[in-house]
Amino acid sequence: MASHRFWLLNVFAESPLAGNALAVFEDGTGLSDERMQALALQFNLSETTFMFPSAVATAKVRIFSPAFEMPFAGHPTLGTAHVARALLGGGDSLTLEMRAGVIPVTAEGDTWTLRANPPTTRPVAATQADLAAMLGVDEQDLREGAMWVDTGSEQLIVRLRTPEAVRRCRPDASLLERHASNPQRAGLVYVWAHDDVPPTEDGEQILARFFFSKHGAVIEDPGTGSACANLGGWLLARRFELPLTFSIAQGELTGRPCKLGLRVDAEQRIFVTGNVIEIGRGEITLANES
Repeated sequence: MASHRFWLLNVFAESPLAGNALAVFEDGTGLSDERMQALALQFNLSETTFMFPSAVATAKVRIFSPAFEMPFAGHPTLGTAHVARALLGGGDSLTLEMRAGVIPVTAEGDTWTLRANPPTTRPVAATQADLAAMLGVDEQDLREGAMWVDTGSEQLIVRLRTPEAVRRCRPDASLLERHASNPQRAGLVYVWAHDDVPPTEDGEQILARFFFSKHGAVIEDPGTGSACANLGGWLLARRFELPLTFSIAQGELTGRPCKLGLRVDAEQRIFVTGNVIEIGRGEITLANES
């Protein structure tokens, strides 16, 4: 019998039961890939992470959704950094080794900021009419510039004209898989629009939603740090004037409101910020472990 300790956290959370939920296992040593994937399915959260010793960073991290392993994801990075600080020390500045590379993370209290990888981009093959049909909105609701962006996990970024258009999105599952799939994942799109309210001290206001395919259905993620970083890459590709600071509201229609901070500095570096709230810890005992 082997026991494995885990933490339950909410990331991008402004209150204890908001944000995007995450499970973090303190030590994945001895767990096979199949066991880690099965544990991620057992928790059935957006992602579950497993920490390991690292020779090049504060900790090595592997990230699993309920269905597959991921090279990078935003809220697992921030949440795992929170656990790593508590268990391994290193203060408010540490690094996490992931399949996507070594990601620097810093903290002010329980507010964490990651620095994303430099972005790569590629054009989208779908037309504006295709994208509108995929999202369930009118073609005039779309603005120009949809593209694939990758700062660690590639996603399709689509800008809409208004927050109301973002709220109206009702993606079609088959069209999502047809127009928003890459070689690694089937169907994933991030839609966003500027809000008309005046900027706050956290920057200009944005409303965003992230949709992905799962078992032929369309699922909405409450808070997507990798897509927030990819939005930063989109802004760079579209040559927005730097520096930029945005406050992004996501998860409004999922019942799990999230607040994400995005900053792109004058050196074209992309930073994603969010609060991390611990809500519990526990232990799982597995029999017949190999």
